[in-house]
Amino acid sequence: MKMVRLNNGVEIPILGFGTYQITDPEQAETAVQEAIRAGYRHIDTAQSYMNEEAVGRGIAKSGVARKELFITTKIWVENVSYEGVLSSFERSLKRLGLDYIDLLLIHQPYGDVYGAWRAMEELQVQGKIRAIGVSNFAVDQAVDLAEFNTVTPQVNQIEINPFQQQTKNIAALKAEGIMPEAWAPFAEGKNDIFHNPILVKIGEKYGKSVAQVITRWLLEQGVIVLAKSIQPTRMQENLDVFDFKLTDEDKKEIAMLNEGESQFFSHADPDMIRWMASRKLGI
Repeated sequence: MKMVRLNNGVEIPILGFGTYQITDPEQAETAVQEAIRAGYRHIDTAQSYMNEEAVGRGIAKSGVARKELFITTKIWVENVSYEGVLSSFERSLKRLGLDYIDLLLIHQPYGDVYGAWRAMEELQVQGKIRAIGVSNFAVDQAVDLAEFNTVTPQVNQIEINPFQQQTKNIAALKAEGIMPEAWAPFAEGKNDIFHNPILVKIGEKYGKSVAQVITRWLLEQGVIVLAKSIQPTRMQENLDVFDFKLTDEDKKEIAMLNEGESQFFSHADPDMIRWMASRKLGI
């Protein structure tokens, strides 16, 4: 598995297995085991996914040594404060059955992010977290966090897919030393993406699926990619992306698909902010 180096020297597998919306405990546990069996060493979960315990069981049953795995979880909005991070992080560790986390993210840019960040910095110094970062933060928000604290975020996990390409934001994050990580790289199938004529044509040229073309497109931009599937064959397929390269013409065609807006919702929408603030999960 190809690794990339974060701004603090920690290495992270460039391909990760996402577990969002895998809420059935048995299915989540099995999916994590199958993903690790397929070759994934980077597993991504979150407090709000409500599957940390199942993910932890899958990790434990995988038979792969802990030091060979890279595990990410995220702090949900109700816990985004100094004390909230310290207490909820310990609960996440317990649910996952782990002694440390490789990457901890603030899941959404709301709440007392500065207090939360100070707690994460302390946990990192203590060795309980190897890398810390954010998710869904605008570039200016991530820079603001870096400038008024000790540690620059190591990662910003954001929506990146052919319809929301975020080219300028990817470049801006990299310029700040913050690694971009893509969630929803396949836009969760929106706009019939798996049958998009441009992506299908490019895939046929290389004998690859649309998902493989998208993953390769992101890898060639130096973006960490999180893919999700509960099908072992798809898991293996999503990893099989290192034996071809896209041409400049391929990339120009993909660029034409950009709509320049989220395929899900705007993080600047006041109603969405209020909804997330009210979503108490007791985690």
